[in-house]
Amino acid sequence: MTMTQRAGPQAAHKLLDFVNASPTPFHAVRAASARLEKAGFQKIREEDDWEKSLTAGGKYYFTRNQSALLAFTIPQDWKHGAGVSIVATHIDSPNLRVRPVSKKNKVGYLQVGVETYGGGIWHSWFDRDLALAGRVVIADKSGNFTSKLVRIDRPLLRVPTLAIHLDRGTADNFKFNTESEFIPILGLVESQLNSPAGEAKGSRKATSIQENHHPELLSLLATELSVAPEFIHDFELHLYDAQPSVLGGINHEFIFSPRMDNQFSSFCAVEAIATFASSPNFNILEGNVNAISLFNHEEIGSVSTTGAESSIIPSFLQRLSPTPAAYAQSVARSFLVSADMGHAVHPNYTSKHEDNHAPKVNGGVVIKTNAKQRYASDSIGSFVVKKLAEKKDGQVQEFEVRNDMPCGSTVGPMLSKLGVRTVDVGWAMLSMHSIRETAGSHDVQHAIDLFTSFFEGFNELDKSLTVE
Repeated sequence: MTMTQRAGPQAAHKLLDFVNASPTPFHAVRAASARLEKAGFQKIREEDDWEKSLTAGGKYYFTRNQSALLAFTIPQDWKHGAGVSIVATHIDSPNLRVRPVSKKNKVGYLQVGVETYGGGIWHSWFDRDLALAGRVVIADKSGNFTSKLVRIDRPLLRVPTLAIHLDRGTADNFKFNTESEFIPILGLVESQLNSPAGEAKGSRKATSIQENHHPELLSLLATELSVAPEFIHDFELHLYDAQPSVLGGINHEFIFSPRMDNQFSSFCAVEAIATFASSPNFNILEGNVNAISLFNHEEIGSVSTTGAESSIIPSFLQRLSPTPAAYAQSVARSFLVSADMGHAVHPNYTSKHEDNHAPKVNGGVVIKTNAKQRYASDSIGSFVVKKLAEKKDGQVQEFEVRNDMPCGSTVGPMLSKLGVRTVDVGWAMLSMHSIRETAGSHDVQHAIDLFTSFFEGFNELDKSLTVE
């Protein structure tokens, strides 16, 4: 069945394809890069002197450590000191990650030691079919090393719950220890009998990981990468739900999927700038550089070389405007939309929302405000979003958390420290941080439309707005 024949919004199906191809941030960056290159974006490298070769009408992107991406377009009248219109998102999500030493055996089971990443709803990971994906450092016969992406897309692991017959006292109030009662099973110990023996302790090299993991796991990775197990020198492996993302609901109005927070916003940012850069408007617009930035590690505070607290945005601005005066002008002329998912009002828990701030799935963009600046929105940013949404006939919703509840945060407040005007937006979803989340299928196009309006119309809108 072709995309035009599939039921539900076409943009939502494109999102499903993106998410299903992106079980990890590494894979999401690869999928985003492929979409950008299809739209004519040229890959550059941070270590190169690329800023001297930028051309009017140019389209560029770079990646950092395979897990963050920044893409931008150069307008016809570009010069140092120009502003940058940025959509910033994150591509990481709560999940389980294989430990550096993962080999565990217990009562006949092969188990894999894992670490929790982010604030997941961990009980939702029980009794799910879990697959493995990530990146692996492998050697070739010449002694060179390469980081390769890997994905073993079949049910490999499972965290089984305890049968109700053995847990009658607490079954209705499910609690567990994430260290001792949250260890996935990979197989049965008997399967090790015919596995190749590991190296003798004390004789292995520091870069050998053969004794740290089950031989079956290393053999599986080696087969997937078409190398011998001894050529695997390190890896980062993530567990993910093997069930694909799908449209759901009686009228295909829902997306049932992992990683909606925040691959939803990331996909829409990529799609918007790729589509905009391929449109006739792109060759006539002047003013700001348009950009998107997909960050890693937001779920754990963004403090990494690929997170929003890193040098990615400051370095980018400095390279476009290398003198102190030009940099200050660029910051003053720039505007950043921090795009992350928001909390839809839940039909079974309506009291968790403030009465007048209860966003709905498929209700359009949600402007997120917090007086304590957990979100970076203010009245100026809110006005800009409303005007941009209006240009595409979009709807706007408002969200503020209740006074008696804590408020989450986004990349917005940390990026606003640069002095760039910033607003926090999102799209309403249910079950945030579950292994299976629920978003709105029509909100995908709503998000793409808002970002496109931002790239097309911010410069003119900013000229009409006076704020001393």
